[in-house]
Amino acid sequence: MYNAIIAEDSKPILRNIQMLIQSAGLPVRVAATASNGLEALEQLKSQPADILLTDIRMPKLDGLGLIEQAKKLNPRLQTVLISGYSDFEYARRALNLQAFDYLLKPVDQGQLVDVLSRLLEQLREQQQSDRRLLEGVVDYDYLAKMPLEPELLGGEKKLVLVRQRPFATESKSGWELEKVTAALARCFGADELTVLPSQQAGQFVILKDEGVYNQSEDQATLDQASVERSRFGEISVVGALNAAGLSAVALAAVQPVELRALSAVYGKLERTMRDRLTVSGCLASSLAGEQEVGTSEATKLAIQVQLAEWIVQRQKERFLLLLRQSLSHWLHDSARMMGLERLVSFLVDEFGLGGQDGAAEAEGEKRNGAAVYDEELRALFAAASPEAFAESLYEWCAAQFDRLQEPGKRGGEELFGQIDRYLRQNLYVQLSIAEAAEQFHVSPSYISRLIKRYTGSTFVHHYMELKIDEARRLLASEPDVKVKHVSDALGFGDPHYFSKVFKEYAGCSPTEYKDNV
Repeated sequence: MYNAIIAEDSKPILRNIQMLIQSAGLPVRVAATASNGLEALEQLKSQPADILLTDIRMPKLDGLGLIEQAKKLNPRLQTVLISGYSDFEYARRALNLQAFDYLLKPVDQGQLVDVLSRLLEQLREQQQSDRRLLEGVVDYDYLAKMPLEPELLGGEKKLVLVRQRPFATESKSGWELEKVTAALARCFGADELTVLPSQQAGQFVILKDEGVYNQSEDQATLDQASVERSRFGEISVVGALNAAGLSAVALAAVQPVELRALSAVYGKLERTMRDRLTVSGCLASSLAGEQEVGTSEATKLAIQVQLAEWIVQRQKERFLLLLRQSLSHWLHDSARMMGLERLVSFLVDEFGLGGQDGAAEAEGEKRNGAAVYDEELRALFAAASPEAFAESLYEWCAAQFDRLQEPGKRGGEELFGQIDRYLRQNLYVQLSIAEAAEQFHVSPSYISRLIKRYTGSTFVHHYMELKIDEARRLLASEPDVKVKHVSDALGFGDPHYFSKVFKEYAGCSPTEYKDNV
């Protein structure tokens, strides 16, 4: 539903336009009316509006002046001029102010419906375009549901990226959008502040209107709260969150940004945060980063090579001893969190390889910090201290060796055969890759790689192909069986979805397949 405000000094005409909109059957709600331009401007300041319909000739502030002021408040506001004066000069000035259309009194419903229908289509396209500007920045599920308020879309914003400090004493569950928003609102006020969950879990994008507090004002005339608000930045954001018991690290953009540049600036901040964040929760300088690479990366690589060798040789005690002796390279205060995350991903991959008879992964497979690691390892980074993290990592690695050395642990080809038989035995339920991993005591990422190696497909595609093969068998062997019954039996639930998937894999619909058989 879109909100409209009508500005018209003639009450009969105003009531008529309001009635025409209400009876038009369009998703437009008349949120407010005004009898002059100044009154309409106040309405626009106090509540969000998508559409402004305004008479040209009004007391105190005419329609053209109102549009000019309204566009400053909300550049995306769509405006329609209504007047009894068919003067070209008015139309020309209206176009200069980017009015959507120009209607003459008396307005009939057909004309109004035509204008509003075209205007609504433009609004929808505009909102889709605005939402795309936030893709890659805001969490996908949150973005799909969040309203795009005019305050968010218009003007330049100060941008701060904030996340929980590594090994913070408070739990991850305390680091939630509502709590972060409340803590910042208490310090900076809620009206001009927007807090959005980013695509990285536990990380938030904070936007604050630029220019709301004029830096050139005499600070002596401002109250203390206004002074603090004018200093919005990394230090003040961290201070506000720390005061609320939330241990934070923040990084601010150097210059205010408009929405169209948000994705690029966010990307730079996110990369900088990831590259420079240390185990101690500080952001190291780039110079320190270059020095660290030159002095310790070769040592870390050599340690990882030896750790991998101990895994292949099933040398549990030697592995754990080396890990305990060398983990300080990844856990000292100035060490990068990115390096620690890469180490964890490396261990996950190597323990997955350990289930094979010494065979290596397919050549060219990349191993980096972006690799998906086992869910139980994610809990490591919720540890309250580096020391607690280290102990948990030792325990996890010891458990992985125990799994590798279990009787009956076989090579990759035989394990794939076991998994494939397991999937074929469970075609009439819906299995997830996590459930299959739990069944065979390996990580989901290892099962994914194994199935990719022996089938060329992903877990989901291989499992779905087995289901569709079974569906074809049922349809061929029982001509009277209904498509819905096959869909329900194989765990699809929705027959339309089943038909879509069946056609994707079989090349025709289930009904067509039955007819052909």
